[in-house]
Amino acid sequence: MTHSTLRIAAAQIAPVWLDRAATTAKIVEWIGRAAGEGAQLVAFGEALLPGYPFWVEHTDGARFESALQKTWFAHYVDQAVDIEAGDLRPLCAAAAEHAIWVTLGIIERDRRRGQSVFCTAVQIDDGGTVRSVHRKLMPTHEERLVWTPGDGHGLQVHDWRGWRVGALNCWENWMPLARSAMYAQGENLHVALWPGSARNTEQITPFLAREGRSVVMSVSGLLRAEELPADLPEHDRLRAALPAVMANGGSCIAGPDGQWLASPCVDREQLLLAEIDLQQVRAERQSFDPFGHYARPDVLELSVDRRRRFGAGFADGHLPD
Repeated sequence: MTHSTLRIAAAQIAPVWLDRAATTAKIVEWIGRAAGEGAQLVAFGEALLPGYPFWVEHTDGARFESALQKTWFAHYVDQAVDIEAGDLRPLCAAAAEHAIWVTLGIIERDRRRGQSVFCTAVQIDDGGTVRSVHRKLMPTHEERLVWTPGDGHGLQVHDWRGWRVGALNCWENWMPLARSAMYAQGENLHVALWPGSARNTEQITPFLAREGRSVVMSVSGLLRAEELPADLPEHDRLRAALPAVMANGGSCIAGPDGQWLASPCVDREQLLLAEIDLQQVRAERQSFDPFGHYARPDVLELSVDRRRRFGAGFADGHLPD
């Protein structure tokens, strides 16, 4: 009988907000800390690299042709992650050095899509290979002013150390069909990425665990106005407009019975650690397995399109570099 245990870590940290290089260095440091605690997988919050767009809600972000909003957006795009350019290499190297799986929320810029950015969850395996890049299907509310809707390409789970690991961004975790796409692939370790608020995580995390009969990690970030880097464009206007606390964390981990393995943590940087056992997943699925013995594919069936969409097709079969 296969008996697979893991030590996992939710890294609740604050970014060096909207500074890709400095935030990358901080994430590398915390990857090392997690490995030092014996973790074999570490996860970080939504959009952590280089940061969540907190300014939009508090600075009249829907104002059309606002010079101020254009300035901040241009800076955001400049600091976004270009995977093809190698912006994830330091993180891949850290994952390989410490033999640890890394799940991370980034703001991704795809050179083929111009200057638009995606809210993306990346999975980096313990050999340093990027295994999947999942772009958030639907940005929420004011996020739509700065993020582009993604596609189904990254709705993938990964076999690793006996587990099947998947991730969704923030309110994707409320989308029944997005969750079902993960369950249908046998997911049993789910990482839910959040920008940072206990109100997002404290109720949904045990629910997701109980519904999927999976281990669920909710991983959030932190940010206080006093932590804004002084060299941000229009720093003083941002500092005056933003609330004292934009993200208070709320990271937590629930087992497949919906019980806490690590209850929500707020207001501090913290590694939340848990030992998980695949045998507990198997035991909980005795009564309910959402795409196993409790499924009715003859009545209910989900269709998922995982093609990467670019908006243009070229007769020679090649996309521009």
